[in-house]
Amino acid sequence: MKTINPATGEEIKEYDSMSKEKVEGILSSASHAFKSWKEKSFDQRAEYLIKVAKTLREQKAELAKLMAEEMGKPLAQGEGEVEKCAWVCEYYAEHAESFLEKQKIETDGSKSYITFNPLGTVLAIMPWNFPFWQLFRFAAPALMAGNAAILKHSENVTGCALKIEEIIHEAGIPEDLFRTLVVQVGEVKRIIQHKEIAAVTLTGSTRAGKAVASQAGEVLKKTVLELGGSDPYIILEDADIRQAAETCVTSRLINSGQSCIAAKRFIVMEEVYDDFLKEFTSILKEKTIGNPFDEETDIGPLAREDLRDDLHSQVQDSVLKGAKRYIGGEKPEGEGFYYPLTILTDVKPGMPAYEEELFGPVASFIKAGSEEEAIHIANDTKYGLGAAIFSADEEKAERIAAQELEAGCCFVNDFVKSDPRLPFGGIKESGYGRELGLYGIREFVNTKTVYVK
Repeated sequence: MKTINPATGEEIKEYDSMSKEKVEGILSSASHAFKSWKEKSFDQRAEYLIKVAKTLREQKAELAKLMAEEMGKPLAQGEGEVEKCAWVCEYYAEHAESFLEKQKIETDGSKSYITFNPLGTVLAIMPWNFPFWQLFRFAAPALMAGNAAILKHSENVTGCALKIEEIIHEAGIPEDLFRTLVVQVGEVKRIIQHKEIAAVTLTGSTRAGKAVASQAGEVLKKTVLELGGSDPYIILEDADIRQAAETCVTSRLINSGQSCIAAKRFIVMEEVYDDFLKEFTSILKEKTIGNPFDEETDIGPLAREDLRDDLHSQVQDSVLKGAKRYIGGEKPEGEGFYYPLTILTDVKPGMPAYEEELFGPVASFIKAGSEEEAIHIANDTKYGLGAAIFSADEEKAERIAAQELEAGCCFVNDFVKSDPRLPFGGIKESGYGRELGLYGIREFVNTKTVYVK
């Protein structure tokens, strides 16, 4: 198992996969640690999470460099990711107890209520694109709820995975309660179906989600899946074009375009299509592609060579089917896994740029002749993670977002983002279940009815 610097293509480090016996020992120990951890009070658990947050902030610069090295994230974005991880730890340290408070229900019994009890050891299968945030947005609520946690991270961010384990242990959380497994993909099914694993959460591709759901389903284990997205951003004719373009460029380029909730398809009313495309292009061209360690860099390399090759194939296939390269779309020569800022116009159904998730700095432009057509195009996808709409008529835009767009997270005049205070997740092939907020912490608990006659 090797980690590769995507800015240079050079090997960083090689890791040995853990033996089956070592994995067995880790899972068994986690189960024992859970029995003690679940008995701790919320205040006791919160003290540990606050220490984790403190350590994250203290090591912010170091952790950002680690992300830049392993998966190419620009330093400023890496530091922002670490800050967000600290925030989610503090948020659940403060709110977990009230979220899981016993709920009394009036019935014909003398007493009836609902309790929320931890399930046990939860396996987290996490992706490389936000190597710290994806884990902590699961781990903070799971640990505060009283569960144990096992991390199987993407192989290309193994250094990040081991650093996360170190930080959590430094805060005083029992070592056996949270562990990182350094194993290859072929070992995952056996771990999912291990008797010590109570539930599974995965953030990743739709293909990976289907595999995990099937494997967990064979043994009837709870899963939460946050999968891919092809998020539509609708620009109505009365939108503030400059503000919308700035927001849309920001969303499309988050993490160098490698985000499930990044804007992917720009559905623009024909009355403002040319103006929006011109503004979007102008703002896009101001952005700098370069070494993620350089402070002026806005967009780093893609995380792996195969990911860049896949993206370029999608662009080429879309062009062969009639899309136009407005800018970019040519794979560069030289070291590193960089891809140019790209805009595809005349995007139609049947093209990868319309049908699939493009994971990189490529924007798909689609013209709509009416509001109804724009909504139809937005919903004409197998995905349903995020969506956004831009309009000066906030009441109308809010109605469309709340009632007509088919996605788990719908934003008005802003880009889709995850927030510890709000539930996050998708529908259709973008997955099921929710992370964050009240609903996130209740995913991995036993919602138990207690009735007394």
